[in-house]
Amino acid sequence: MRIVLSNIMAIYRKELQGYFMSPFTYVIAAVFWLLSGVLFLQTLWSTMTSISFSEQMGTSVPVDVPYVVMGNFLGWLAMISLFILPMLSMSLYTEERKRGTLELLATSPITNWAVALGKLLGVLTFFVSMVLPLLIYEAIAFSSADPPMSPTLFLFGHLGLVLMAAAVLSVGMFISSLTDSTILAAILTFVVMVFLLLVNWLAENVQGPLGEALAHLSLLQHYGNFIQGIFEPSSIVLFLSYVFLGLFLTAQSIEAFRFQRS
Repeated sequence: MRIVLSNIMAIYRKELQGYFMSPFTYVIAAVFWLLSGVLFLQTLWSTMTSISFSEQMGTSVPVDVPYVVMGNFLGWLAMISLFILPMLSMSLYTEERKRGTLELLATSPITNWAVALGKLLGVLTFFVSMVLPLLIYEAIAFSSADPPMSPTLFLFGHLGLVLMAAAVLSVGMFISSLTDSTILAAILTFVVMVFLLLVNWLAENVQGPLGEALAHLSLLQHYGNFIQGIFEPSSIVLFLSYVFLGLFLTAQSIEAFRFQRS
């Protein structure tokens, strides 16, 4: 067990170092921060404008501004992330194929599961480092809110974002293991993201057992529970199921690669 953990940590450190040394990932982070900042200001401004207009018209009702702003902003963050994450996951295995090191990984004593888990933890840690600056200006913006923002909403919302990112990255990692083209890996992962958006749309618009089944499979539906500060074990199970599926398919993909080379 100790050997397995040390192998995972070795892969993790290698992947994380690669992300922090790559200029391209900083470009991705800069785009993410720019879009997030603009959307946060736009969400805050539109909410305050709507409240002010209602007060002027004499139709105002009590509004929990932090709850509304945070919920809408986290919804926008999910949309941004669905299109940013494929660019982070596209090179997880394609670069190994290009450098010819995938065969070394496939035939090394390190298990495929350990390699996949180490890579996933590395890219997920980088994504978390992208989210952390957002927490600072969110905390500053809501520090003087009256009534104060619920810590549960703040923590659960961002936890849901990280769990959804882990699910998407694990699927993207599997796609990356299938090709040596980073562009193709990104495009295929984008297609999967569009499919997930379609599943969410169908879950919201289809009635009956089919709609309920799609709602159970929709990442965005379960992410919505976290945005509302609702903790449901079924949501945790779904996200972890996507992660496990991605890891399993990636391990099988590398095993098939090893079989072809043997």
